[in-house]
Amino acid sequence: MIPIGQLIKTRLKERGMTVSHLARTLSCERSNLYRIFEKDSIDTRLLLNISRALDYDFFQLYSNELRKQPMYRL
Repeated sequence: MIPIGQLIKTRLKERGMTVSHLARTLSCERSNLYRIFEKDSIDTRLLLNISRALDYDFFQLYSNELRKQPMYRL
């Protein structure tokens, strides 16, 4: 699976939104977003806010990944 930060960055470009605009929407600094773009994973609450801001369900990517691989049994 592609790191979530790269997927967020790609969706940002697809929407034609700037990093500054997304930072204002999320009430954070641009530098925080650049760090997010480098991450493999992020907090779910932050991902929810980013999903809303970019009008994209990033959680579906994880759901789709679950369907591809068998579940672990405890």
